[in-house]
This record gives sequence, C-alpha cells and structure tokens, in this order.
Amino acid sequence: MPASRFTQTGNYKTTYPQDSSVFATTSEFVSLGVVLVLMLFVPFVIPSSNLKTVDTILVYAIAVLGLNITTGYTGLINVGQAAFLGVGAYTAAILATKVGLPFYLCIPLAGVVSAVFGGIVGLPSMRLKHLYLAIATIAFQQIFRWSVGHSDLLQQGQSINMPAPVIFGTVIGYASHNKFWYYVALFFVILLALIWRNLMRSKFGRSLVAVRDNDRAADAMGINPGTTKVMAFILGSFYAGIAGALFAYLYRGAQVEDYTLAVSIKFLAMAIVGGLGSLPGAFFGAAFLQLLDDGATSFGSWLSGIIPQIQGVDIGTAMRPLTFGLVIILFLIFEPRGLANFWRLIRSYFKTWPFKY
Repeated sequence: MPASRFTQTGNYKTTYPQDSSVFATTSEFVSLGVVLVLMLFVPFVIPSSNLKTVDTILVYAIAVLGLNITTGYTGLINVGQAAFLGVGAYTAAILATKVGLPFYLCIPLAGVVSAVFGGIVGLPSMRLKHLYLAIATIAFQQIFRWSVGHSDLLQQGQSINMPAPVIFGTVIGYASHNKFWYYVALFFVILLALIWRNLMRSKFGRSLVAVRDNDRAADAMGINPGTTKVMAFILGSFYAGIAGALFAYLYRGAQVEDYTLAVSIKFLAMAIVGGLGSLPGAFFGAAFLQLLDDGATSFGSWLSGIIPQIQGVDIGTAMRPLTFGLVIILFLIFEPRGLANFWRLIRSYFKTWPFKY
C-alpha cells in the first residue's frame, strides 16, 4: 500500500522527479502556506519600530541564502559577502538617483551587477582553496571599501540618500515606510527561497555538493569544478546584491560603514549558527543573531546603569562582541550543524510521535 503524503516518515521516493520535488509531503506544502498567510499579518500585530528589525532579518536572510550557495553547498569560504551587498546597494542608489529608475527595476539590476562582480571575484577560486580563497575575498572587501571611499561617482564614501518609492503614482511616506518594505522584502524572500530550493535539488545543486566533497572526483564524473565554483560565486553574489538594494532602500541610504569586514563575518556567523547549506537555517541564523545583537545592546545599557564603570571600558558596548563571540564558540562546540538541526529533530519527532523510533 503506498504511503500517504500526509504521514510519510521514511524515504518512499522511487523516481528522480520525486527526489527533486520542492515539497516532500503535502503536509509540508500546507504548513508553509499557513506560515506565509500568517506572515502577511505581521505588520498589523507588532509596532512599527519593531517592524524594522523584522525587515532587517528578512534582508539578512537573503544575504545568508546567497552565502549558503557559495560556502554552505560549494565549500568556498567567502568572507566578503558584505562587499557584494555594498555593490548592490550603491548600484541601486546610482540607478535611483542618477538614472531615475523605479525601485522595482533598481533591485533586480543591483543583483545583476553584483553577480558580475561575483563572477570576477570567483575567478581565483579556480586555482585557490580554503584559507587562500578566504584571503582573496577579504582582499575584495578591502578593495570595495577603498574604491567607495575614493570615488567621485560614489561621493567619496559619503551616504547616498535613496528616494522615496513610488507605486501606482503614490509616494510611500515615512509612516508606511517599514510596512511597505516588509512586504517587498517578503516577496523577494519567498521568490528567492523557492529558486534556491529548486536550484539545490537540481543537477547543478548536486554538482555543487560534488565539488565541495571532492573536486577531483567531480572532475572525473564530468563536472567542471572551475565553472561550478565561479557559478556559485555568481549566484551567491546575486542574492547579496538583491539584499544590498533592499537594505539601502530600507535604511534610506547607502553608506560604506554598513558593508564592512565585520558585517561579512556576521553573515558567516549567521550561516554557521543557522546551519550551513540549510534553507531554514538562513532564516534561523539571521533572526537569532539579529535579535541577540539587539538584546545584548539593551542588556548592556541596563547593566551599565547598575554596575560602576571601569575606566576605559564601556560595559554596554562590550556586551555585543562578548555575546557574539561566545555564541559562535558554543555553537561550534556543541551544535556545529546549527539551529536547522534542532528544527530537523523537532520535525522528526512529530513525524514518528507517539512512537520512539
């Protein structure tokens, strides 16, 4: 008797289309639909000031999805993801202010331009591996920062203010700013997440895993490791460019201080905490570290008010790097597969409940 798609607990896939399907069971499709419907009402439930944090998490999740293509699936260490966000942000800013394009054209074009830079940066990956490749991406991060700081087109590092979006002839004002960009970011999150999941279950996605595990064996099977690695950088930077454009619009400007090496390390930490190569891990990692950052800031401010200040040390400011580093160390020691593994265990429990096996 064939297993029901609602109660599937084992691997009943017998054909390649079943194995590459986006949703393994009908219950997965239904539960995702319920979550998406609930997310439509989020702006009406939480205050506008907190909604900006949710918007930031969605934007960061897109950037981490791109990093999961490059690092999570292909195994290429990328410590310059923030620079690709910066390319997307400044591309959108130039197109919006100098050319006058609307936001719905600036955002995808920013992804395309960032993908071009990703292909250029990815060329060394055909020869470099591991630490050497990481140094190459850090070099691009520094080149981006220097170029922005000394370019007349980019106002030599000064912030470029983004114009207010116009849709159907209506200018989106300050009161509706966070709510409007929540729905725009949610649209791109859904679209790019579906593309990501389909891509990773395709022949190309399997090629990424093969190159990550053993590029020589992949070459023997007919896979071109060099082309696969460059394509991974192109796709990962395309996601970063989309995220950068959304970030610039959300924060009403593009400034180089938002795309530093520290931000690239933060994205890498989000991918690790959430779970490398995992779709839900991108959202878990972005949400966890962003909320942790905000919570550490608030806790540090409260703590500095009750503990005497040590000369030369700001306790409130020190709480953010302290908690960030501590969380990364704890995850690497106790749960290297990230929060996505907890999610997998929870799903497995409800699939087999009330049985213990």
